[in-house]
Amino acid sequence: MNYFIEVIIPLSLPKTFTYKVSETEYNFISKGMRIAVPFGKNKIYTALVIDLHQNAPTLYEAKEIHQILDEKPIVNEFQINLWFWIAAYYMCNIGDVYRGALPSALLLESETIISQRKETVVNETELSDDEFLVYEALQHQSSLKVQNIIDILNKKTVLPVIQRLINKNIISLEEEIQEEYKPKLIRYIRLHENYSAEENLITLLDSLKSDKRKNLVLQYFQLQAQEQKPISVKQLTETAQTSTAIVKALVEKGVFEEYYIQEDRVNFDKNKIENELSLSEAQQKSFNEIENVFLEKDVCLLHGVTSSGKTEIYTKLIENYIAEGKQVLYLLPEIALTTQLVGRLTQHFGNKVAVFHSKYSNNERVEVWNQVLNTSEKAQVVIGARSALFLPFSNLGLIIIDEEHEPTFKQQDPAPRYHARDSAIVLANAHQSKVLLGSATPSIETYYNATSGKFGLVSLKERYGKVQMPEIELVDLKDNYFRKRMKGHFSLTLIEEITEAFANNEQVILFQNRRGFSPVLECMTCGHVPQCPQCDVSLTYHKYKNQLRCHYCGYNMAKPSNCHVCSSVDLETKGFGTEQIELELAELFPNKNIKRMDQDTTRGKYSFEKIIDGFKNREIDVLVGTQMLAKGLDFDNVSLVGIMNADNMLYHPDFRAFERSYQMMTQVSGRSGRSEKRGKVIIQTYNPLHNVIQQVTNNDYEGMYKEQLYERKIYYYPPFYRLIKLTLKHRDFDKLKEGSMWLYQVLQQNLSIPVLGPEEPAISRIRNEYIRTIMIKIPSETPLQGTKKTIQKVLNSFDVVSQYRAIKVTVNVDFY
Repeated sequence: MNYFIEVIIPLSLPKTFTYKVSETEYNFISKGMRIAVPFGKNKIYTALVIDLHQNAPTLYEAKEIHQILDEKPIVNEFQINLWFWIAAYYMCNIGDVYRGALPSALLLESETIISQRKETVVNETELSDDEFLVYEALQHQSSLKVQNIIDILNKKTVLPVIQRLINKNIISLEEEIQEEYKPKLIRYIRLHENYSAEENLITLLDSLKSDKRKNLVLQYFQLQAQEQKPISVKQLTETAQTSTAIVKALVEKGVFEEYYIQEDRVNFDKNKIENELSLSEAQQKSFNEIENVFLEKDVCLLHGVTSSGKTEIYTKLIENYIAEGKQVLYLLPEIALTTQLVGRLTQHFGNKVAVFHSKYSNNERVEVWNQVLNTSEKAQVVIGARSALFLPFSNLGLIIIDEEHEPTFKQQDPAPRYHARDSAIVLANAHQSKVLLGSATPSIETYYNATSGKFGLVSLKERYGKVQMPEIELVDLKDNYFRKRMKGHFSLTLIEEITEAFANNEQVILFQNRRGFSPVLECMTCGHVPQCPQCDVSLTYHKYKNQLRCHYCGYNMAKPSNCHVCSSVDLETKGFGTEQIELELAELFPNKNIKRMDQDTTRGKYSFEKIIDGFKNREIDVLVGTQMLAKGLDFDNVSLVGIMNADNMLYHPDFRAFERSYQMMTQVSGRSGRSEKRGKVIIQTYNPLHNVIQQVTNNDYEGMYKEQLYERKIYYYPPFYRLIKLTLKHRDFDKLKEGSMWLYQVLQQNLSIPVLGPEEPAISRIRNEYIRTIMIKIPSETPLQGTKKTIQKVLNSFDVVSQYRAIKVTVNVDFY
């Protein structure tokens, strides 16, 4: 009998591969385990078992596996099914999904580095010639790659030699052996038991000569009395304000003893506050409606205005599901939001909350992965950005998707280009669990699904605590410039309002959807604008680094002092970004603390926390930021929100520009006046009569929705049509033009639905590659799977044409 396993390899490959195993291995292995397998000539990858069978592959000879990496599965069937659905629906390779789904610490591969194990004593006479050569090479070099060993031994099959050296414990494969994850140990301290009797204590204190040591011991007792829990060395030295040397001296004298407790890297127990959550009347009504919807439908949309207290409703729902012993997944669009929400939920659930997103280190992610896998107490509620969707849930009860309209739920690059909201609904379906979508400005597709009866719909029309919606005032920029009522980019109206907010000790948020100082630097003599040499965009000027940067490829250069074309020194900046606002504000209000929140200031792991905490603790007076600010952050002391220029969002060449502008402005406005006092919003615009701006002012979501829906129907856009966008990239302009034309024509012949293109996008060259896009519009009544199969066939035949093989094609399904 021959035994085989079917595995996924973490490379961008569309199919699974078959490997040969022995009978004992076959009986030990189960689906979802990781196996190290040889792939290609001499590479080793971590593959994942998805099936066991006895059918030999017909096209190739099955290789044997290297070794089994897990004792028990680390991935479950729910996940594997979800991966295959994502691969099929979003037209990407299963290998991409596998690679994107697992924390990289769990994926080892062979650009493998081999190093010697120093602790093993080697008896050189027992080594074969080949083994000795490798061993000798490692005496001169700290590490070797598989390729180097092939060169040293001058033969192809070196893996057995390496394997034998591993078995003899002489070498280690870096990736294989280093379990990257090390639990974090914390050093605690306690009094030696000799001193537990009281009379011994008095003698102890008398025997201590130095004041510092005495102080430390007294401090220890004080802490112990206050806290009734283990005292860490760090805590003791901080409260007693001494060095660890004194602790060390006391340990050596046998007064204290040290011990270690393994602590999870992220611990929320200290946040827990015992409190009963009481919902307002309107919240309770919505809560009951949601429960009723869930009796009949699996998905429910909670359409609640900004600051209506959606989080409290979620918390109440989570309580119910946890009580049933189910797991809950809480998805957020932006890492900055998880920071704030974690604080709110841990007050309630303490250590039942786990957090999963890409700013966490590999170790922390593996830890959460294992907690979810073992349905541990510590991960009953998982909060995360879109990647948390891939965790190994086994009894999911509820998925909450907050701010479901956010474009960041859609992964753009690299593949899998999935949409977390839509994939979560599929995942919930597999677990037979419920999905709650929450938003003040739902996306048009979701609202369409909710009004047409596919999803349930619950509306929450009033703010929590009956606070009024903010008052919105429009400032006409054209008129104000004409009447000279402007200082820099601030209208006098806005300056007056900011001054008033400061007088009342309130905080201000200013929103500008561009980072950097100014998007264009123009020569006033010849009109030249510095462009990125690799992309088709002008360079953005960043003042604090004094350089021009490309926001697409990262190219940068020092700010020129004269024009590169005509050498004139008359250079002017046009347009403005967050940086310029920050500087202008500093000139207007020199003694206020102004901070910026955009991609440039939030690079580090804890950078969000620092800014958000600083703002919450009222150390920062004004926060200037990009759309990061538009997401559901909650500050209770903000009385004024200023939108610096509403127009640059409206005129994007994108069919969702109006919808997005409406969402963005409403969301930013929603940050204002979240406690007793009514907040104010000032929108500066050149076009105050524009429909969308009027709809924002009147908080008229329905009006915006109806108008947009009407247009979408006429012009064949979602929710009536599904869109698939193909992007072709190549360095050679003519070859790209030819290839995209060929692809377009073949698609048009094979599909009886609208195919548009090939189009040069607004930015038609990035990183020296020219770009063309083709758009396929699929009516809702056309079968989706069949259409996708046809498209895939055409793409496969495109790949076979030799002159087009170098053209990169990426497929983006539902790219919006």
